[in-house]
Amino acid sequence: MQSQCAAPNCTSGKSEVQPLFRFPRDPERSKKWVEKCQRQDLIDKPAEQLYRYYRLCGKHFETSLIDTECESTVLKDDAIPTIFDVPNKPQSGQMKRGKEPIKDNEVESKGRKKVKKSQAETAKEDVQTVSEQDEYEEYLKSLFEVLLLLGEQSIPPPGPAHNKEEGLGSSNFQALLEYRMNCGDEVLKKRYDVNKECCSSEELNQLIEVCEKYIRSKLVEEVKQNSFFSLLTDDLVKISGGWFLPVFLRYVDQSNCQQERFVGFLSFEGHGDALAERLLSEMTDRWGLNMEQCRGQAHSCSATHFSQIKAFASKLMEKYPRAVLTLRATQTLNMSLANSMSLSGVQLVMSTLKKIESFFSQSSLLQQELEHAISIFYPDKEEKANELKEICQTGWTRRDDAFDTAVEILEALLLCVDSVHDNEDMRWDDQVTHDALEISKALADFEFIMALIVLKNVTTLTRAFGKNVQGNATDAHFAAASLKAVLHSLKEVSDNIDVYHEFWSDEAVNLATAMEVPVKVPRSFLRKHQAESGVVRLESYYKEHLSVPVVNHIFREMNEIFSEDHLKTLRCLSLVPAVIEQHKSTEPEEESVQMFNSDIPNAGTLSAELHCWWVKWSKKGKGETLPSSLHETLQLADVKFFPNMLAVLRLIGVLPTLALQDSCDVAYRRFRVYMENTPDTFKSKSLALLNMNYDVGFDLDSLVEIYMKTYPDREEEP
Repeated sequence: MQSQCAAPNCTSGKSEVQPLFRFPRDPERSKKWVEKCQRQDLIDKPAEQLYRYYRLCGKHFETSLIDTECESTVLKDDAIPTIFDVPNKPQSGQMKRGKEPIKDNEVESKGRKKVKKSQAETAKEDVQTVSEQDEYEEYLKSLFEVLLLLGEQSIPPPGPAHNKEEGLGSSNFQALLEYRMNCGDEVLKKRYDVNKECCSSEELNQLIEVCEKYIRSKLVEEVKQNSFFSLLTDDLVKISGGWFLPVFLRYVDQSNCQQERFVGFLSFEGHGDALAERLLSEMTDRWGLNMEQCRGQAHSCSATHFSQIKAFASKLMEKYPRAVLTLRATQTLNMSLANSMSLSGVQLVMSTLKKIESFFSQSSLLQQELEHAISIFYPDKEEKANELKEICQTGWTRRDDAFDTAVEILEALLLCVDSVHDNEDMRWDDQVTHDALEISKALADFEFIMALIVLKNVTTLTRAFGKNVQGNATDAHFAAASLKAVLHSLKEVSDNIDVYHEFWSDEAVNLATAMEVPVKVPRSFLRKHQAESGVVRLESYYKEHLSVPVVNHIFREMNEIFSEDHLKTLRCLSLVPAVIEQHKSTEPEEESVQMFNSDIPNAGTLSAELHCWWVKWSKKGKGETLPSSLHETLQLADVKFFPNMLAVLRLIGVLPTLALQDSCDVAYRRFRVYMENTPDTFKSKSLALLNMNYDVGFDLDSLVEIYMKTYPDREEEP
């Protein structure tokens, strides 16, 4: 990035390239710099202003004061410039000149004067050009500072009054620019006086794109420094009329802390292999990810896009076999399994649960109304009623036992929303009563009741496993050994589906009767098929279109998500000291650890090191508390003396199945807050990346450099 050296008559940047260094912020050092460069016009300027607007190039410093071992050339903290080309002052006798020049030299003298005048004008133009460029860079920095401030606070720059035809108008971005001008930002004011606006809508979009490019490059570089990572995606979101796939990366950083970062959105237009190839190409070619280092993948998607996401996951596994498909910790196993089913009844249940969660989160009064309804239906079971009330005060609709809870409170729930919709005491506004009616219609549909009963009974088989696999290290290690029993139970249900379906159907009919809900086949199905096949039997319809597909889907997904490589990684949690202490009678599971042979420092010493590690933690001292989690184990001071163990523990840490520590699990929470609280008209894939990564550490000089390289013609515009 070019700029102007503050030293008089300095030619750096013209005949030679020199690094530029800002004036120091420290007032004393800044004063010394001014004195050394002999700029009288800078003496009265404050140190902060000199820091922002003035620089000296490297030719004015002794080489011993410049540190070139860092990634970028920097000055030592106490550096003072000492090298300047100050012209000699003329002697007193030289000041006097003859009044009349020698006639023979008159023509030559005039010619020299013209040459000198021409050189002076050229130098003046060069200085002016550099000065204008310097001002332009400072102008861009002011824009980036305002944009970063808005991004951190999740304030959309266009603002509510944004009108594309009228430019930025009275937008949030424009308002902050005007505030800066009023506070003395001369560069912005000058720009405004010339162009009658500080920043156009087009330029704002370019600034945002540059921030996105900068953030992603920083994140990808951080991931590269830490070698291995996992790829995680969330359910598709709609932004500006298009579908986009949110992408996260999970890795273990240099301080051995698990991290997740949001790296952006990928356009999700297309189908099958073509879509999968394009997504992979975007991540590798445009984002710069090295997918050879990917050791896991996890996807949270709804049934609408399930087949496309599956195609992408398969393509990823085909090209990079070590990117093992797993469960994602941000969603419970049962909710993940249900979300991925395309069955109409299941999707009716899932969408209704989302509406219920949103409805009761609006007001504590609505929550109180539900608790009152629960008391009515459990008059003689106060302990049970209190338990259900307590559960309903949490995010119960996302829990592994959500379907069980929904069945237990279904009658109370229907009573509650009907009461709100009736609104006899006029307590609720129109929107609340409308939402209550929508939920009531869904609850009073037999297809919803039947699907809920089937989901409750089938997911009961996977509930304990799901809770364990996303629990602490000991529970997750145990879950890896219990999968076979879970699959056996699902297979047994599948083989005897006629008997199980009959029990589920009776349960659903009894519940519907108690709720005075008609027991029938969905009207949408009847309209399509009754004319062709005559009478449709209730029993056969729900068995063929609900019970059988649900059981088969869950059995198939459990086999695919919990592959042998996934289970081996979970078994490696046996390296956590608390797990070793609990199973100290058992030798360490070397077979599972050996799956990482190609990723550890010295596979030849693995057996010996593993044995030493096991001995160290199996001999627990009296009163000694051992690390009980992967995070605590990674933070052990002496783990560095076991390089192979450290490498394996770091590889386990990127597994998406395992829940993160609260201090590390911020990316997904920021993502949900942004998507849920930002109006659709203000959602931006670039701004979302800025908002969720405002702590990435921005360097204004780097942002300006990227901008000027990306849009080189911008500076020339009036």
